[in-house]
Amino acid sequence: MNKLLIATNNKGKVKELQDLLKGLDIELVTPTDIGLKLEVEEDGANYEENAAKKASAFAQASGLVSLADDSGLEVDALDGAPGLHSARYHPKPGANDADRRAYMLENLQGKPRPWTAHFHATIAIAVPGGNVQLVDGNCRGEIIPEERGTGGFGYDPIFLLPELNKTMAELEMDEKNRLSHRARAVMNAIPILKNLFGRS
Repeated sequence: MNKLLIATNNKGKVKELQDLLKGLDIELVTPTDIGLKLEVEEDGANYEENAAKKASAFAQASGLVSLADDSGLEVDALDGAPGLHSARYHPKPGANDADRRAYMLENLQGKPRPWTAHFHATIAIAVPGGNVQLVDGNCRGEIIPEERGTGGFGYDPIFLLPELNKTMAELEMDEKNRLSHRARAVMNAIPILKNLFGRS
């Protein structure tokens, strides 16, 4: 058992997770690498259920230890929305990241700033036919009305880290990989992976 499947079809997440996990002495593979086409419906009641469902489905289909995450952006002025529905936060089907950012800013118009928010990530690690282990990570910041930066994906260009005065999209990858919600969740996942793969 020396391969870990990154259980997502989202290219942005694949790249981020590959960077975050590259220090481990474990071979990382993607669904594309192994010719696995699998879409898992994210219909859980919370991040934990969605992440566990994805990790288990990919582990079962591939026979490999699988790592999945479910993440979302929770904006206080929107009562925690879009949260679980961050990837589908738009009334129109087929909307892209830019559409979702514009829609969020529309919904925030007239609400007092700062528009405080946080990104949340739950990572699930599933063993084929076995149990699922869960860890979390959070990153606090605020939403700003204009996009800044060209890195990252999703809501990164409008999510400001006030202590750095940079949006998530303005961070260098190594900086993002220390500060992001996914980075913090991965840090909490590494001891579990080391244990599973017998790495000290």
